[in-house]
Amino acid sequence: MTNTTTRPTAPEPLVTDAPDTIGLGSARSQQAGHSALISPPQTSRSASETIYPPSGARRAGADGRVYASIAHRQAAGLEALQSLAMPVEAVGLDPGVVELPASARRRLAIPLPLVIILTVQAVLSARFFHANTAFGDEALYLWAGHLEWSHWLHGMHIPAFPTWFSGSPVIYPPIGALADTIGGLAGARVLSLCFMLGTTCLLWCTASRLSGRRQAFFAAALFAAIGPTLHLGAFATYDSMALFLLALAAWCACGGRTSEDATGWIIAAAGALALANAAKYASAIFDPIVVAMAVLSAYPQPGGKVALRRGALLPTCLTGALAILLRLGGPWYLTGIGLTTTMRPNGGVPIALVLADSWQWTAVVVVTALAGVALSILKGNARSRTLLIAALAAAALLVAAGWALSRLVAWLRPRYAKIMAMTCLCAALIAVAATGSSQAQEMVNWPGAANLIAFLRPVTSNGGRFLAETDDVPEYYLPQTSWRQWSNTFSITLPNGQQENVGGRPAPYARAIRQHYFSLIILSFSETAALDHAITRVLRATPGYRVIGIVPYGGPVPGNYTVWAYRPHAQHGAT
Repeated sequence: MTNTTTRPTAPEPLVTDAPDTIGLGSARSQQAGHSALISPPQTSRSASETIYPPSGARRAGADGRVYASIAHRQAAGLEALQSLAMPVEAVGLDPGVVELPASARRRLAIPLPLVIILTVQAVLSARFFHANTAFGDEALYLWAGHLEWSHWLHGMHIPAFPTWFSGSPVIYPPIGALADTIGGLAGARVLSLCFMLGTTCLLWCTASRLSGRRQAFFAAALFAAIGPTLHLGAFATYDSMALFLLALAAWCACGGRTSEDATGWIIAAAGALALANAAKYASAIFDPIVVAMAVLSAYPQPGGKVALRRGALLPTCLTGALAILLRLGGPWYLTGIGLTTTMRPNGGVPIALVLADSWQWTAVVVVTALAGVALSILKGNARSRTLLIAALAAAALLVAAGWALSRLVAWLRPRYAKIMAMTCLCAALIAVAATGSSQAQEMVNWPGAANLIAFLRPVTSNGGRFLAETDDVPEYYLPQTSWRQWSNTFSITLPNGQQENVGGRPAPYARAIRQHYFSLIILSFSETAALDHAITRVLRATPGYRVIGIVPYGGPVPGNYTVWAYRPHAQHGAT
């Protein structure tokens, strides 16, 4: 017998008799009071994949349509809700997240070329973290920083560092001492590397503002590749900090270049310059360059009186800041500035040798920067732009050099010519980096003190007073001794802690030796060779002093430390 019940050729979609509370039904159905048909979004399912309940989960309504059970309606609604989750996440509707505009995200992103430059710079400098023991200046500033902390925290009496430091003893030395406490000498050198990497970043940003990304690339790459940069990245002195602050001042000076009111930027530049000058007094020679950048970067817009106001505001704020710092520091700082910077005596090194070394280290930058000035003149740039490039070239700054290399590439019209030029210049940068790394290696080849410190540690453990040609390194490596115990061939530390500046005269040392004031004397016949020979003659003529060790050292000119000790009960076997 034939079944007269007609089955549909395709099952109908499920029908719910509950209101559409999750937004799956059509608005018209809700307004009309009808039940909503559950239809999963077409973006996630096709029409042939419509959800149907199993055979036992359906019931017939009065109108003959098939309705879903409660359990299946819940499962279907959950799956439909999950299908809508992906678009919501992509749009970013989380109320707890504040989405930055695309322009802001681009400004915060670090360009890949800059990342590569910083990585190469860090790797090349890091090779010198353990290349040698502390240089005299490194030992001096780190040792002074530790004493400054002892003075601040415990009230300990310390030497009058401001009277003979070439930078403020309360700016870099305490910061370097903190890094030294955490990671030793290598930690202090890592701090210098951080300052130099920050300088590279600021150079990139300044060049980008003044010229563009391509100029910034060449400027930063040149800076990161030359020998002095790699050396200062592994040299624990105030130089890297002062350079970072100068770069920060230059960046601030150009910060509001197109704005009518850049007062905040100019004040920030003055503050950074004041800190740089305080960290290293000699950095003041670059102050006019930063002032020129503040003025010339304002042309052509807004130009005129606005640029001149910036040129007047920056030196005024800088002078005021320095005056406040000197007032807080007191007369000792004026004495130190005079002795170490403005009225410093000639060190005996010929000027020709200084210029030759400077040319060897920075020739590639100077030549390229001067080429940038010439290209700007030939191209017929505005006078203000040419003057800005000339000011940067006068300071051998990398912005002018980067501009020159960038213009060289920009003048080439065909695309393949630009690609070839960029490839050749990048290859040249690799050669510059190789040369710079070799130069940095030569800069760390000073006489090592490892053998000397190992020899002195046991003989200084019983107290006494010590005379060393350069006492900075022993004082840094032998913290069990006190600064009151050490004298050098420039000054004698008296029992009350005051220092007698002998000015290179042998008479005070002869008098102290005859009175057996020093129990240990270390001479290397290098920095003050004439005085060392005079002291040696006195030692040989004074009973009780004898040579207890000849300690070798390396370096460009290998030699020996001669260690004398006062041993009155030992046979006088002076050599």
